[in-house]
Amino acid sequence: MMTTTPDHPPTHTRASGFLGRGPLFWLGLTLAGMGTLAGLALSEAIANEAALLLLAIVPVLTMFATFRAMFNAAPPPDASGAQNGAQTGAAQRRYTKRVALFTSLYLATFAGRVLLDDGHTIPVAAHYAIAILPGLAIIGGFWAIGRLIVEESDEFLRMLTVRQTLIASALAISAATIWGFLESADLVPHIDAYWYAAVWFVGLIVGALINRIEHGTWGAV
Repeated sequence: MMTTTPDHPPTHTRASGFLGRGPLFWLGLTLAGMGTLAGLALSEAIANEAALLLLAIVPVLTMFATFRAMFNAAPPPDASGAQNGAQTGAAQRRYTKRVALFTSLYLATFAGRVLLDDGHTIPVAAHYAIAILPGLAIIGGFWAIGRLIVEESDEFLRMLTVRQTLIASALAISAATIWGFLESADLVPHIDAYWYAAVWFVGLIVGALINRIEHGTWGAV
């Protein structure tokens, strides 16, 4: 969308948030979903692994909605940065398409895993492939963020994205380390390692909050 005035050149404006809701709304839904999921798992209210992973789709989707709302809520480039802003927009569009692709692949491969594992006898090699495919889709999400860092032309936005990934990595590794020591002491139940990828993505939201507090903007992710 473009707006003009007699005394000023055209400037680009963005929609507020995502689907009419700001980042804090989607962030609240994501944290509530993750908290509910963790409570159900730790209390063993839902002990079925497939059911828990299916429920995990909800906070995954709201998390990506949070990231989209954060980007839309960021101020648009001014006239002096129009070219740089156009390059930033192109990088963001490619990032959004990649995330949508890998999220769709994750949902499809995981649904296939649940269906085939549900009482079906399949070869061992196929079982390995089915188990690995959802993980490869998550790795694709990591790659998409890495490509955004490489392709982002705005140095400030690139710095914010790098900060987010470092904060997310520190949070996920710290959680894995602390929980591992607690688990080895038989103080907490076992948690499958793939949940730390979910912690990493939540860490991106934490990093975005820190960016907002320290620099006044959510960043590009």
